[in-house]
Amino acid sequence: MPRRNADTREEIREVALELFATKGFEQTSLREIAERLDITKAALYYHFPSKDELLSAVVEPLVTDIEAFLGEARRLLPEGERPVLEAYFELCHRHRLFFQGVLQDLTVLARVRILPEVLHRRAELDRLLVGSDEPADRCRAVVALGGLQDCAVLMGPEPVESYRPAAVDAALRALLPDT
Repeated sequence: MPRRNADTREEIREVALELFATKGFEQTSLREIAERLDITKAALYYHFPSKDELLSAVVEPLVTDIEAFLGEARRLLPEGERPVLEAYFELCHRHRLFFQGVLQDLTVLARVRILPEVLHRRAELDRLLVGSDEPADRCRAVVALGGLQDCAVLMGPEPVESYRPAAVDAALRALLPDT
């Protein structure tokens, strides 16, 4: 594969993400990543001394985006839930390769050691959306956000425009309290 740009570290991260998404973390070797980039394993190790450090670099953009998203969600919420759900869908869609990699290999969650923080942030978003800590209220948020995330990650090659509105509409319905 020809080199796309001069940022070798970023190229390694991108290729690793693609391979982790299709094959899983454990099934992807550093040799494969190096070969895909037409670099030596030594060059790869120069940028990432271990596979776990590479995995951390792959996860870092998601963690950064989740932090930024929570601030954005607080800003958008006065406009209603729809803008928050649309922004969450976009976040999940942007990071769908990472989520697909997790689905390929659930052990990756234990390796990244960020799961407790991500779950804490997700619970924060649940409470923000429904304005409550009550389990019944939080369940609505969990279903809404989980469904959006699944749509963004699992719809495969479908054009995102063909299902984004339906996914957001379904999430909004899930947020409605029982009447």
